Amino acid sequence: MRLPSPLVAGRLVKRYKRFLADVLLDDGREVTAHCANPGSMLGVAVEGAKVWLWEHGDRKRKLAFSWELVEIGGVLIPVNTTNPNRIVPEALDKGVIPELSGYGEIAREVKYGEGSRIDLLLSGGRRKKPCYVEIKNVHLSRTPGLAEFPDSVTKRGAKHLEELSRLADAKQARPVMLFVVQRADCRRFAPAADLDPAYAKALKSAASAGVELLCYDCEVTTSEVVLRKALEIDLETT
Repeated sequence: MRLPSPLVAGRLVKRYKRFLADVLLDDGREVTAHCANPGSMLGVAVEGAKVWLWEHGDRKRKLAFSWELVEIGGVLIPVNTTNPNRIVPEALDKGVIPELSGYGEIAREVKYGEGSRIDLLLSGGRRKKPCYVEIKNVHLSRTPGLAEFPDSVTKRGAKHLEELSRLADAKQARPVMLFVVQRADCRRFAPAADLDPAYAKALKSAASAGVELLCYDCEVTTSEVVLRKALEIDLETT
């Protein structure tokens, strides 16, 4: 996935009201940027960290800048939580996710369950059952090499796991939970049980019910984010 351009560098002054961030640009201007991340951004919204903003030039938008990247400990991390929904379809087209190969059609934001929408519905091809793929963005890493989700309590995330579990029970579709780690310094993934014990419990329950769990990391540069390789998933240490 190509990142928008041009990107301008600066330092994070503060992130506040969930969707706003003040940044001191390298050219001396202090600007307010839109932050497309509703989570806590634990370990990512670090004051003084180097960041990159997109100056989009759209006069119809209230803010002229959008926050795209942050560098933490030498690691580039995209902050936009909608990126994975673009990254995954591109990876499927390139055959980067062998577990999800063999389908002929991809539909997005399909209604299912009790008022939910699945991120991707894969169907057709040589596969017998349709595949419901829920995608979650991951950027939290508090222990070297370990990616974690969520970074705060997510009742919505637990609901998605319940919906996928019902699909597994019905045995008429293939439910998949796919975690996309938008960073390249992690080797394994685990739920952040101390931050949201209910979600960690729901994830274990979903896996036991037959929901497939996948996790992939990304190669990140200041110009693009590309799905890279599968990470080990650890549910036993939570």
